[in-house]
Amino acid sequence: MKRLGLILLIVTCSLLTVLAQETEIELAANDLYSISADTGAQVQVIRRELESRFEVFNRLFRFDPDLLDAPLNVRVFSETEAYEHYLNEHLEEIRAGAAYLHYDEIERRQLLIDISALNEEAVFMLDHQAFVQFFRAFVPNPPPWMLEGFAIYFSEDLLWLGAAKGLALPSTERIMSDEIPELSHRDFQIASWALVSFLRHGFELDGGYYFRTLNDSFLLLSPSASTAENTEAVLRRFALWNDFDTMDSHFKSYMDSTQTLHKLMEDGQMAYSQGDLHNASINFLTAMEQYPLAYAPYYFMGLISHDQEYHYLAERYFIASLETGADEALVNYALGINALAGGRTEDATAFLVRAAAIDPARYQARLLEMLRQMQ
Repeated sequence: MKRLGLILLIVTCSLLTVLAQETEIELAANDLYSISADTGAQVQVIRRELESRFEVFNRLFRFDPDLLDAPLNVRVFSETEAYEHYLNEHLEEIRAGAAYLHYDEIERRQLLIDISALNEEAVFMLDHQAFVQFFRAFVPNPPPWMLEGFAIYFSEDLLWLGAAKGLALPSTERIMSDEIPELSHRDFQIASWALVSFLRHGFELDGGYYFRTLNDSFLLLSPSASTAENTEAVLRRFALWNDFDTMDSHFKSYMDSTQTLHKLMEDGQMAYSQGDLHNASINFLTAMEQYPLAYAPYYFMGLISHDQEYHYLAERYFIASLETGADEALVNYALGINALAGGRTEDATAFLVRAAAIDPARYQARLLEMLRQMQ
């Protein structure tokens, strides 16, 4: 499935030399990023993608970009061999698609991107590593559960629920304390993601207090503090406003009641195909709440709103699906049909022309037929 609105994340970069080959180096720089690459065609695209991601990250954290000591460094490779060769010189493991290298010296920190390997699976690694660079640019030593949990939340958020349900999750206090020696690194990642998901979306269990405490805790993170100091500061904030035993009970209830995106979409589409728009809406709206970066629930709510002749609402849902990664041609076609049904012929034509331009094989003939009908 195409990465959601994925979920758009961004990182800033500072100028670096590229490959040890005789290749032309293309550069793109602004206040947030300085990007170096051995292929000019991708530089501006990468910059826009990273800036979009940065914006999504910072909608939650609200860090002040003016506090950055320097633009974030990004280095783009056009060939996997060159990427892996460079990475082998700095890291013991190879990470497909992207890797972030963190050092005490700001000028040495860099996000490495293998543009040739960014298939659907490796894009998750880019999202993950881009978030790590973003977070550690403002807080070099964050609480481990925040770093791990939010990196997953902004990348592979939709894929971890099954693993979390299969794990005997530690208490919320222990996850926040980062004192779980019996857990493997991956199990700690799972537990951290589960806690982040709960704090972000478990509103009905505590009236939003956990989310508010989470937001308060961001303000306590210090760029000059150690990992232990930032961890303790956040833990004290949660202890001040919450009872951990009650929080554990709510955490368990949230995990037990949360369904996978696959199950919600399967049930919703079944109800939709049977004309049961009420139950279809319940499943899609639940999916939107639990998986806000997934495009499919927005798209299907657009279809339902269109069927109910709520054309303005349908358009908002379709646009939301587009913003979170839905097929651009498909959504523009849906926007065109919806605008036409709402009597907006000019807008309908623009959307349909856009769909046909993006994917002529699927939509060119349909566009011509629609234009003929509109005459």
